[in-house]
Amino acid sequence: MARKNREDKLKIIPLGGLGEIGKNLTVLEYQNDIIVIDLGSIFPREDMPGVDLVIPDTSYLEHNKEKIRGYFITHGHEDHIGAVPYVLRNLPAPVYGTKLTLALCEHKLKEHRLQNVAPLNVVTEGDVIQAGCFSVEFIHVNHSIAGACALAIKTPVGTVVHTGDFKVDYTPLDGAPIDLGRLAELGREGVLLLLADSTNAERQGYTMSEKKVAATFNDQFQKATGRVIIAMFASNVHRIQAVVDSCVRFHRKVCLMGRSMVNVSKVAMQLGYLKIPEGTLITADDLDRYPDEQIAVVTTGSQGEPMSGLSRMAFAEHRKLEIRESDMVIISATPIPGNEKSVSRVINQLIRIGANVIYESLAEVHVSGHARQEELKLMHSLIKPKFFVPVHGEYRHLYHHANLAKSLGMPEDNVLMVEIGDVIELSSDSIDVTGVVPSGSVLIDGLGIGDVGAVVLRDRKHLSEDGLLIVVMGLDHELGTVVSGPDIISRGFVYVRESDELVEGARAAAMRAIDAFGPIDSTDWNRLKNDVRESVQRYIYDTIKRNPMILPIIVEI
Repeated sequence: MARKNREDKLKIIPLGGLGEIGKNLTVLEYQNDIIVIDLGSIFPREDMPGVDLVIPDTSYLEHNKEKIRGYFITHGHEDHIGAVPYVLRNLPAPVYGTKLTLALCEHKLKEHRLQNVAPLNVVTEGDVIQAGCFSVEFIHVNHSIAGACALAIKTPVGTVVHTGDFKVDYTPLDGAPIDLGRLAELGREGVLLLLADSTNAERQGYTMSEKKVAATFNDQFQKATGRVIIAMFASNVHRIQAVVDSCVRFHRKVCLMGRSMVNVSKVAMQLGYLKIPEGTLITADDLDRYPDEQIAVVTTGSQGEPMSGLSRMAFAEHRKLEIRESDMVIISATPIPGNEKSVSRVINQLIRIGANVIYESLAEVHVSGHARQEELKLMHSLIKPKFFVPVHGEYRHLYHHANLAKSLGMPEDNVLMVEIGDVIELSSDSIDVTGVVPSGSVLIDGLGIGDVGAVVLRDRKHLSEDGLLIVVMGLDHELGTVVSGPDIISRGFVYVRESDELVEGARAAAMRAIDAFGPIDSTDWNRLKNDVRESVQRYIYDTIKRNPMILPIIVEI
């Protein structure tokens, strides 16, 4: 009987998106059926040099791949679709999402030459998909990208609602407010568990409507006397449309810059989400054909990324466009936590050049796509869940969201804060964490997946901070003696030509280790390398208190 009771519980396993903003992935499992909500990625931290992308550890799914019935994607942001090509290549299963969401997924799969790895099934709001024992309904919500949905999942133990990323916008630019009616209906039917977006849970009040940003664009365009350059997230199609509308109103041409901006806009135009009147859109090669007061540029770089369009423009490294004093630059985004310094660096450089820089502190040029406290209260009040687990946010966000639920009258025992990898077991009358599964991060470096681990990162950090000293020795195979060298090569440590004394001292330290070793057999190479490394390292540290990576190399002659 105990075994049957355990099998009858629904397992919910977050493999990402908790304690962090990004790499969202949540597993729902009941007996022999698994569905997955979102396949996100996250940008690497500063202590991950050379890493391009970070995705969730999917070891648990790999051990249960025969159970996977489908992937349900709430919307097309990178923190929800960035891992699609990396997961689907090993764990193919049907993917479900709205047309823009899946168009962006398809574009990623094409880039990785994985076009036919898994069926992509386009759904519309209100559609219900049967996946094993799960029945998944897509519900329209507002967010900073078109086609965002919440999910109502009917399971054998009860209904689970996952809000996805959302806010309550009564005047969205596309004219389609969040479907509060359906959410209220679900609440009346009875919801067992709510998993809700916590990103803005510590912020009071309501999130501003996207229509306010459109009005601000009109105000700024009216004031501008030269070119207008707007940096924003490429995925915010509604905001790109607002810029286009302002351009049409003030007789400006629109130029899209940045690889992701061009790609997303192309997809959005094909699907009808983005409407640009004929003759309004120009290319970067056309910029010199029009006077400055007739040009608007929409570019990537709102997060200060070094290789993005805006950064290269600011530091005169862009091939097509350089910022001038007459330009108005609008940064239509808030820095993601960790990007504040990069964004400040770009703003300072733009102001140094003399551009008129408009950012969130000066004007309402950005609104969040995430619900604040009053909107979260509305969601809880409509859904009326029996149990609640805050998701999508750093720990402080989850903490404040949990407290908000309790303030609305939810019993403390019914609110659960969990970590990535925790196994939540849910029945009609209980919720608890009963174990953990393998979880964490997989690092993507170029085409390598997971081949960069802690040791490699440690070495990269060491090299980036202290540099490299190579000690090369030529060894006579028959005599077992060093017949050339040791020669010293420095990379990122000191400039050899200006550090003769230090280099000669390092060479002497290596020679002392070699002389003390005696006759050298091929089986002794590793011991000799260690002795040389320790001798040179000791000398360098005693002399200048620095600790470069020492790499001894033996060349057999």
